[in-house]
Amino acid sequence: MVDIATIGTFLVAALAALFMAWSIGAGSSGSTPFAPAVGANAISVMRAGFFVGLLGFAGALLQGANVSRAVGSELINGVTLTPIAAVVSLSVAATLVAIGVFAGYPIATAFTSTGAVIGVGLAMAGDPAWAKYTEIATLWILTPFVGGGIAYTIARVLRDEPIREERLILGLGALVGAVVANIEFAILGPPGEGQSIAQAIGGWIPLGPTLSVALVTLAIALLWGVVIGTDLARGTERGERHFLLVLGGLVAFSAGGSQVGLAIGPLVPISSDFEIPLIALLLGGGVGLLIGSWTGAPRMIKAISQDYSSLGPRRSIAALIPSFAIAQVAVLFGIPVSFNEIIVSAIIGSGYAASTAGGGVSGSKMGYTVLAWVFSLAGSIVVSFSGYWLIDSLFL
Repeated sequence: MVDIATIGTFLVAALAALFMAWSIGAGSSGSTPFAPAVGANAISVMRAGFFVGLLGFAGALLQGANVSRAVGSELINGVTLTPIAAVVSLSVAATLVAIGVFAGYPIATAFTSTGAVIGVGLAMAGDPAWAKYTEIATLWILTPFVGGGIAYTIARVLRDEPIREERLILGLGALVGAVVANIEFAILGPPGEGQSIAQAIGGWIPLGPTLSVALVTLAIALLWGVVIGTDLARGTERGERHFLLVLGGLVAFSAGGSQVGLAIGPLVPISSDFEIPLIALLLGGGVGLLIGSWTGAPRMIKAISQDYSSLGPRRSIAALIPSFAIAQVAVLFGIPVSFNEIIVSAIIGSGYAASTAGGGVSGSKMGYTVLAWVFSLAGSIVVSFSGYWLIDSLFL
């Protein structure tokens, strides 16, 4: 039987997780997905905040399990997070993210959350999970180069037009459709597992799993191409803005699937003691993201869309396509990833494609942002380690 003190500590941890989810919704998952669309005047700031909240909530429920488990149990070896450890890690991470929201700088949520969990884990005498750290660091380091590079290439091709613009947008739309066909959703697979749309439909085709998935993927990609092509035929600029909004929605959905784990992950190891299923934690985290997006995201949407680069529809499309792909890779492998890093890197890449002068990208703003990311990781480790050690020394 669970004692009253443990129940009370868990409730405090749950409140800290809700605050963390609010901070994430107001910051990275709420602000970054639609920032390029706002910069391209495809949607207003307030409407972007409204829709990103709903889509992030859906993503949290349908794709949040992998990252939640990783944050809760794969960042430290040899120990299991306790309610006190969860309170400390969530409080430290949420405070740092909230500071970033109100200061107007996009603190990397994944850096603070990951660092906070590692800090308390080390303070509990746990062992570093070097294999997981290598996996995480690889994605974090490659993201600016891969995301920014792809965004630069797409924006440059759209600007120089070696291929007719409408045909290129149609092809990019078909490519995005193929990716959508192969991302995993919790509701499509057996209990505890995810499955993609292509896998679910392909299971009804008696041609073997590989060929069936390939045929379904091709069909969905062609369908996306037809829909986007029809829209472009009614006006290129109109079609581009609609495609941009769809991309923003996909990134917002992916943000919810990734970022909710940063908020509720520390609760996963202790939820079994209270017989709380993971879906209940995802629901609570999703609500926190939703509220954060509706109440705090507009400020950061404005900061990212206007302060980093003056974007048009084509450069915004170039920024969101790699952002969506990288986000889904992170969700699939259960890697905590910063959407600020993903989107900002892509915006810089597409911005530099606009001119040799840097496309309106603020170098000083970028420098401050990178420093904020570095110090958020190091600071969260140090502060959470010190906080747990002090509490353990005085009260435990």
